[in-house]
Amino acid sequence: MTHDYLIIGAGPAGLQLGALLERDGHDYVVLEAGTAPGTFFGSYPRHRQLISINKVYTGSEDPEFNLRMDWNSLLSDDPGLLFGRYSQRYFPAADDLLRYLADFATATGVRVHYRTRVVRIGRDGDGFHALDADGRTWRGRRLVVATGVSQMYVPAIDGIETAERYDTVSVDPADFVNQRVMIIGKGNSGFETADALMETAAVVHVAGPRSVRFAWQSHYVGHLRAVNNNFLDTYQLKSQNAVLDGTVESIKRRPEGGYLVRFRYARTVEAIREIRYDRVIACTGFRFDASIFDESCRPRLVINDRFPEQSPAYESTSVPDLYFAGTLTQQRDFKKSTSGFIHGFRYGVRALHRILNSRYHGAGWPATELEATPEAITDAIVTRINRSSALWQQFGVLGDVLAVRGGTAYHHEEVPVAYLAEGGLGGGSALAVTLEYGADHDAVDPFDVSVPRVAENDAHAAHRATYLHPVVRHYRDGQVVAVHHMAENLENEWNLPTVHQQPLAVFVKECLAEGDAAQGRAGDDGS
Repeated sequence: MTHDYLIIGAGPAGLQLGALLERDGHDYVVLEAGTAPGTFFGSYPRHRQLISINKVYTGSEDPEFNLRMDWNSLLSDDPGLLFGRYSQRYFPAADDLLRYLADFATATGVRVHYRTRVVRIGRDGDGFHALDADGRTWRGRRLVVATGVSQMYVPAIDGIETAERYDTVSVDPADFVNQRVMIIGKGNSGFETADALMETAAVVHVAGPRSVRFAWQSHYVGHLRAVNNNFLDTYQLKSQNAVLDGTVESIKRRPEGGYLVRFRYARTVEAIREIRYDRVIACTGFRFDASIFDESCRPRLVINDRFPEQSPAYESTSVPDLYFAGTLTQQRDFKKSTSGFIHGFRYGVRALHRILNSRYHGAGWPATELEATPEAITDAIVTRINRSSALWQQFGVLGDVLAVRGGTAYHHEEVPVAYLAEGGLGGGSALAVTLEYGADHDAVDPFDVSVPRVAENDAHAAHRATYLHPVVRHYRDGQVVAVHHMAENLENEWNLPTVHQQPLAVFVKECLAEGDAAQGRAGDDGS
């Protein structure tokens, strides 16, 4: 039997896509190597505390708005399938997420085959075929890979194979009593590990070639989060620990035990130093496992071969009908937005579902019709930006599109901006609404009060705002012809009549007039 869709992986992304396909009555099957959904979260994070926030009390009863502060729920119409029912903790336990994913799979009826480990994927004239470890072959006209980044990324360091690894190292602090430990990697896994060892290890050094990037400055939630940075206090307050900026050139075992690490500093007079450690732990991130693909459908890889390269439609750039869902789609906005995390990719999966419906099932992108007047379009934009969770989470990546044809505006929600620019919704005149940070928003310390910044609700300086704010672009046949920035606001409420609504209405009116003029010119050219 050949299914329309063969989905590999029953993590959050596979479940999200499966639930949408199930709701619409499509033909699909999900293959999962583990015994339950979300196998990755059965092991990670190693110290079992998630860094995805779970803010249950927001002061609002709007479920759409509340998803802005809920980074763990998947999308459904069932109010019982919200993660807040499983934990009240702001940073919940990973085991709570496992319980939630299992219940989501059951409640939505997603068709998952567990204990089905795919060992080889190929392609022939009838589509894709996946061989599992038990010798069964599964077939699909289209393939969606939602396996996540399941393999450790190991950098090319001489002797790295002798080091311990984040995925297997002991998580019992008692195993490190009075030891000298080097942790390679300045991301959340490295600092999560360092924080766990502060009370028992004699010395902990966290090393990496680049400076620590803080999420509070970059606004990328995958950079170091405050919940994992207690270790920095012990460094700056001289408690035997340190952050080393530079490159690990080699790791060698010492005959008498432990390691000798050759380290090249990035910014000191002493360029190279050899340092003794009892333990060396690689916390260097994860990568996509492409080994299951044979030559007939092996996707092109990018970013140090860590991710499959994708088009704006989440399709492989080298293998037609091969799509990706979930954290793998962060290749499209690597270290810029939130596609690598549940609260981001749940909307990316919904966008993928709409793309598949459009390409293979004759269904256009869902749209709401309204009058093509400045007042109606302005009201629609203001309403959405003040409650939308998708635009909030997938800042700069997803946008609402209002396409104008004749006297009607068609409001398409949550369209990948790159997909729009590539012509995914067709040509003509359209307004795209996104939430974005300003240029160079990550270049200054956000807590430095001496740094001048644009005042909130300053409509005249809105184009210089650095904090999250709405941006409306006028597209004509995929090209941006005009841009309007709405003033930032401390409470993220963009509804002040003279500050937000009136300037936007003026911009929309100008765009509509320009669009009418462009249509007139096109008519003249064609006469």
